[in-house]
Amino acid sequence: MTPAEFRRTVRAGRFRASTAGLCGDFAQANLVVLPHAVSSDFLRFCALNPKACPLLAVGEPGQWALPALGAGIDVRSDLPGYYLYRNGELAQELPSLAEVWQDDLVAFAIGCSFSFEQMLLRAGIALRHVAQHKNVAMYRSQIPNKAAGPFGGQLVVSMRPLRAADAIRAIQISSRFPAVHGAPVHFGDPALIGIGDLQRPDYGDAVEVLPDETPVFWACGVTPQEAIRSARLPLAIAHKPGHMLITDIPNERLAVF
Repeated sequence: MTPAEFRRTVRAGRFRASTAGLCGDFAQANLVVLPHAVSSDFLRFCALNPKACPLLAVGEPGQWALPALGAGIDVRSDLPGYYLYRNGELAQELPSLAEVWQDDLVAFAIGCSFSFEQMLLRAGIALRHVAQHKNVAMYRSQIPNKAAGPFGGQLVVSMRPLRAADAIRAIQISSRFPAVHGAPVHFGDPALIGIGDLQRPDYGDAVEVLPDETPVFWACGVTPQEAIRSARLPLAIAHKPGHMLITDIPNERLAVF
């Protein structure tokens, strides 16, 4: 299935699950949608926190198409799930934004670590959440984001358990792709970044960490949702974690070396 075919399937309401492992050759994107009045603050937040918030595209106010990411994209309907926040609290989970879209809303597409996973798989690095058809495990860390305007909060990280040799190779591979979070921010003891129990992720699904494996943590595109919580805006929208926009951009094009 091509990305365009997948987006049509989502738009028709026939897919509402995690996009991990799907259309593996093409980049996936996190979504943030905010009122224009705070969009410049969020743009600065992304610039100050590039590991968590590598921008792939920004729309004009009221624009739901992001042509830089693919022909015919409609961010109101082309993701399998959305979260709507009011005053910093999750108010609704939505299958579409058609009923809540406003002319002053600005869409931000942010790189996703699902994009470099295909590169890891090609290198023979097994990813347990993909093999088990689960969403990746994501955790709130105690690493503070750099604040901009009302946006702050803590860094969210995604975790993949890897054997030592695979972890080294994964660091080498992912470092080539800063547009989709790049190299990990931590590996080893999760308590050092404030994570108490790997079997209780804040987002996504838990996976087993075997005795010969090390948990490896990447900055995660759910971080903006923690920034939204801290900003306590009257209205903000984001993707449901793990339910991404699949773009027409080949992952290979995002490599910097």
